Amino acid sequence: MLHAPVVRRRKLGEELRSLRHAAGLTSRDAARLLGWHQSKVSRIETGASGVSPGDVTLLLDVYAVCDTQSRALLEVLAGSAGGGGAGWWHAYRGLIPPQYRDFISLESQAATVRTLETSVVPGLLQTAGYARAVTRASVDGLPAEHLDALVEVRLTRQQVLRTHPPLRFTAVLDEAVLHREVGGPEVMRDQLDHLTHMARLPHVRIQLLPFSVGGYVGLTSPFVIFSFPNIADLDVVVLDHLTSSVYLERKEDLEAYGSAFRTLQTHALTPDRSLELVAAIRRGFR
Repeated sequence: MLHAPVVRRRKLGEELRSLRHAAGLTSRDAARLLGWHQSKVSRIETGASGVSPGDVTLLLDVYAVCDTQSRALLEVLAGSAGGGGAGWWHAYRGLIPPQYRDFISLESQAATVRTLETSVVPGLLQTAGYARAVTRASVDGLPAEHLDALVEVRLTRQQVLRTHPPLRFTAVLDEAVLHREVGGPEVMRDQLDHLTHMARLPHVRIQLLPFSVGGYVGLTSPFVIFSFPNIADLDVVVLDHLTSSVYLERKEDLEAYGSAFRTLQTHALTPDRSLELVAAIRRGFR
C-alpha cells in the first residue's frame, strides 16, 4: 500500500522503460542521446527519483512516441509523481493537502472512474449548496474564505465531465447517501434534482444500492477505481481514511476491486429504477 506520488513515480518509470524497450534502445543509449548520465535514466525507470514533465517530454521524443493522448497523460503523471507540474489545482496548494492534489491529478487524466460511496454524494456530482454543507460539516472551524475556496475546488473538479471526450463516470451509491439530510431540505431537493439530471448524461451512470440489499462488499470502505486511456498498467484504486488515502496498484488489487464493483452493480438497481428511487426520496424532502 503506497501513497500517490510513490505509485505514480513507479508506474511512470515502468511505462517509460517499456517505451524505451519498444524503441530498441538501452538505458545507456537513451542517456547518451539526451546527454544524461545512465544512472539518471535508471533512477527514473525504477521510481527511485522523480522526473519533471519536461524530462518526460524529452524521453518521449527520443523514444519516438507520437500518440498525443499518451504523451499528455505521462507528462501530467510526472507532475503528480513529485516531478513538478502546474495543473489548475496547484493554485490551491496552500489550502488543500498533497493527497487531495494527487487525487485531483489522477481524476483529471483518467478515462473512466468507478466509485462506491456509502455516506455522501460523490464530489463530481455535488451541487454548490451540498458541497458547502458537506465541507462545513467535515472541517470544523473553517474560515469563510477557506470554505469558499474548497467549494470552488470541488466545482472546478467537475469540469472533467464537460471536456471532450468527457470522463466516463459510474457511481454506485448506498441508499443512505440520499436519505442523509445534508444542508437541509432545500439543499437536498436541489441535489437530488441534479443527480437526476447528471444520470441522464450518456457518460454518467448512477446506480443505487437499496436498503433491501442488506450487507455488501465495501459497506464500510468506499473506494474509487481510476482507469487511464491506452495504458492499463497505470490504473489505481484509492481508499479514503479519516486522515489519509491509500493507493493500491498491484494487479491482484485492481482485479479484486474491479470484480467487487461489478458485483455491486449486479446487486444495485438499474439506472432507470435508481432514478425512480431518487424521485421517491426527493418527495420526502418537503
